[in-house]
Amino acid sequence: MKTIRDFDLNNKKVIIRVDFNVPMKDGVITDDTRIKESLKTINYAISNNAKVILMSHLGRIKEESDKVKNTLKPVSIRLSELLNKKVIFIPNTRGSELENAINNLQNGDVLLMENTRFEDLPDKKESKNDPELGKYWASLGDIYINDAFGTAHRAHASNVGIASHLKSGIGFLIEKELDNLLPAINNPDRPFTVILGGSKVSDKIGIIENLVMKADYILIGGGMAFTFLKAGGVEIGDSLLDEDSIDFCKKMLKEHKDKLILPIDVVTNLKECFITDITKEEKGLDIGPKTVKLFKQYLDNSKTIIWNGPVGMFENDKYSNGTKGICEILKNIDAVKIAGGGDTASAVKNFGYEQAFTHISTGGGASLELLEGKELPGIAIIK
Repeated sequence: MKTIRDFDLNNKKVIIRVDFNVPMKDGVITDDTRIKESLKTINYAISNNAKVILMSHLGRIKEESDKVKNTLKPVSIRLSELLNKKVIFIPNTRGSELENAINNLQNGDVLLMENTRFEDLPDKKESKNDPELGKYWASLGDIYINDAFGTAHRAHASNVGIASHLKSGIGFLIEKELDNLLPAINNPDRPFTVILGGSKVSDKIGIIENLVMKADYILIGGGMAFTFLKAGGVEIGDSLLDEDSIDFCKKMLKEHKDKLILPIDVVTNLKECFITDITKEEKGLDIGPKTVKLFKQYLDNSKTIIWNGPVGMFENDKYSNGTKGICEILKNIDAVKIAGGGDTASAVKNFGYEQAFTHISTGGGASLELLEGKELPGIAIIK
């Protein structure tokens, strides 16, 4: 697959699809990690005399009022600070103002256009990969570089649409994601252990079906563990139950009982106890210390570990010890250790264990679909 290194960027208008979908509160960026992750690719284009045109979405645009809170203007200001150079911000996604600004770019200039999802009003042209929109955006540049891993699992006008019309490659962020995730999933050093958490089994069926054939062990925590326990005949009280996934869990437990490792104790809203001692009015909210020790036995010997989904309701300090305990175990293990995006990445960073991991993915949905063994449209179009 071609990367940004494979192109002569000199004096070329280079469209880079980045992921600036950063958390905002009252117009202020609360975490600029995704902006920082894009800097290597942007700086490479600048240093190779490209005329850089940046595109990104921010949030969801369902009605006109969403545009006010989801403008990329604050991002352009922060990006200017990080690059230590002016970023030209155009508050439009098409039209003469945008076209003239692009045509007036000098080598090394950086332009950020407005949120691509502004094109979702009224008829989701961005999100539904409108052919006319993709072709129009492609007409603004000479080369297209996709570096937005967080949206690579979606076929949008700003990735698949543009790449259908221009010479295309990937940036350094997507390259890093693929270089870390694909070998770990498809050719892992063994033992290969997967930690799965999160709330619903139905969200992870694809991952379980794919990885149960590849992993040596799957350690299951979080809310989803209770559906597996119920399927195994354990009474779970008022704990989260994904009723529609009971039959799937029974099938997995029957066919792969030696690979699937379930919690043996739990922290409920009332007490800490063995799994078998949950009463009807109790809700399990975290794995217990005995389960952390049990999981440690499998993790200590592992050479590849992929973790997707917290093992408890970590955002509440009372129910964060299981997730913190897993972080602490992983800190002391010499292995390839990968944290999936979304809540897992958030927990790892919030608890200060970022340095314990080989790789922390920036894309929740995209990393999920890779774990399911799926092809990502935003990358496949470039391949």
